[in-house]
Amino acid sequence: MCEERHVGESGVIRYPIGIQTFSEIREDGYVYVDKTAFVHQLIQEGKYYFLSRPRRFGKSLLLSTIEAYYQGRRDLFKGLALDSLTDDWEPHPVLHLDLNTRNYHEHASLIKELIRHLEKWEKLYGDEKKDRDVEERFSHVIERAYEITGKKVVILIDEYDKPMLSAIHNERLADSFRDTLKAFYGNLKSMDRYIEFAMLTGVARFSKISIFSDLNNLRDITFDNDYSAICGITNEELDRHFQAGIESLALTYGISREAVRKQLKSRYDGYHFSMSLVDVYNPFSLIYVFASKSFDNYWFQSGTPTFLVHILEKQGMQLRKISRYCIDKQTLASAGIMAEDSIVTLYQSGYITIADVNIENNEVILDYPNREVRESFLKFLVPYYTNVKESESAFVINSFLHEVNEGNAEEFMRRLASLVARVPYGGKGSVPEDHFQNAIYLVFTLMGYRAHVEQRMSRGRIDMTVETDLYVYIFEFKVDASASEAMAQIHERGYWKGFEASGKEITLIAANFDSLSRTLNDVEIQRL
Repeated sequence: MCEERHVGESGVIRYPIGIQTFSEIREDGYVYVDKTAFVHQLIQEGKYYFLSRPRRFGKSLLLSTIEAYYQGRRDLFKGLALDSLTDDWEPHPVLHLDLNTRNYHEHASLIKELIRHLEKWEKLYGDEKKDRDVEERFSHVIERAYEITGKKVVILIDEYDKPMLSAIHNERLADSFRDTLKAFYGNLKSMDRYIEFAMLTGVARFSKISIFSDLNNLRDITFDNDYSAICGITNEELDRHFQAGIESLALTYGISREAVRKQLKSRYDGYHFSMSLVDVYNPFSLIYVFASKSFDNYWFQSGTPTFLVHILEKQGMQLRKISRYCIDKQTLASAGIMAEDSIVTLYQSGYITIADVNIENNEVILDYPNREVRESFLKFLVPYYTNVKESESAFVINSFLHEVNEGNAEEFMRRLASLVARVPYGGKGSVPEDHFQNAIYLVFTLMGYRAHVEQRMSRGRIDMTVETDLYVYIFEFKVDASASEAMAQIHERGYWKGFEASGKEITLIAANFDSLSRTLNDVEIQRL
């Protein structure tokens, strides 16, 4: 179904901003990218499913689509793939639990949310067990729904992990959430004889030893090649559904349609959810771009990943190592919720994705998916590693850009020293050198330069190099030593020799961090 058919009375194409209900999208004429063939495939192939995808990636709409099918709403599917794939539209009772509508700051908030849904279902199927625990009430509703309708029950659970993510900093609260949800979700196995279909979605996986330890009947399709595009928008779908949107952007910016496609691809494409490396665009950002006729960083602005900062600092993550990170495929696929490895956490949250696959070694390469995520994420981190407020980051970065391009190493190093002065670092595994190097890496990366870290040379590894059209900057960092020692190491190992043929001016920069005063207290600069 083409985008041009989704036109309201005013003649304006309707994009579903903030709308995640399938029936509303279809009845009110919003643009809909047809994913119903995947729904048919799910129903034909199995009964119990789990799917992990980043936030705002279409999980809720997918479950709403499945709900409409099992309600027998064939009218909503007219012209879509599923309408021609099946003649079985017999209604089933559907229990749809959405845990994304509440903040979970205490255990009682989870119980209240579960009870809110239970009371709605009990009005239909009986409340004889209303004084029992929530897991017992749930099992009773499932059984009664089957007995009253004569049809097996469909269970859809959206953002099943929201309570756990809310308690990421509170181990005791997280344990209480885990115990409650483990018992509640356990009905998906114990009540199997009454269940027709069940699907859970979320941002992250739970390990086998926690909530899902008893649910070995769930099929995890998170990394399944056949379902890699079940959420998000592919290049083929972009061409089929959004030609008018592309044309509108071309007119707005005064550029060609091909130039628009390049912008869309560099900013919002690049997600891969399986080893097949099928390209997927972020649907949230893409819809907003077409609706607003403006390129911007919509997905990142929709939610601030403060919990990620806590994890990165706690685990002493070296930001410069995020790009092109190699990890064993099985480690990535089997890691539980908020894994010990912060790289896995970044992947589960959508800030990095599968960039490449090494089939022989069964490894995957992780990297930022696109420009929107890379720039926004690093810019967001600047206030945590420097003295720059988020509102000031653009000015500071622009000042650096001018000084680096002009070869003014003395000035940009003075600015850098003031930025990192007395910035606290902390968390288990965090060390001063990591923290300061993260700060320096952030600044140079946000200027658009490819900051090469730990670059291997014949006689060692250079801490960092930055190249412009005219200059090469070679950095060596020390902690609680001296800049002269760092400069001596540069000369002893001849770090600059690999750049002599570039024809660019080479600047050597040696710097020492004082861990006690938390300052960049000693800098030497030499030009060759």
